[in-house]
Amino acid sequence: MAALIELHDVNVPEFLQELNACKGAVFLVTREGDRLNLKSKLCQLVGLTKLIEGGKIAEAFVECEDPEDESRLFRFNLFGN
Repeated sequence: MAALIELHDVNVPEFLQELNACKGAVFLVTREGDRLNLKSKLCQLVGLTKLIEGGKIAEAFVECEDPEDESRLFRFNLFGN
């Protein structure tokens, strides 16, 4: 199982740009254990609207199938775009 990346105060439009650049599947994982494929536009709408507070993602966990995507999103989470 891939590591979960915890996201805090993420700019949503920039995060979506990073998601579009990912090669493999990226999943939003909730505390309840639900997994939404964020490569799907419908899942993006459903999943992100529940986590957005004031235009930013308040708290989220993502899981990547591709290690390069995991590195990309980890760096984005630390340093931004």
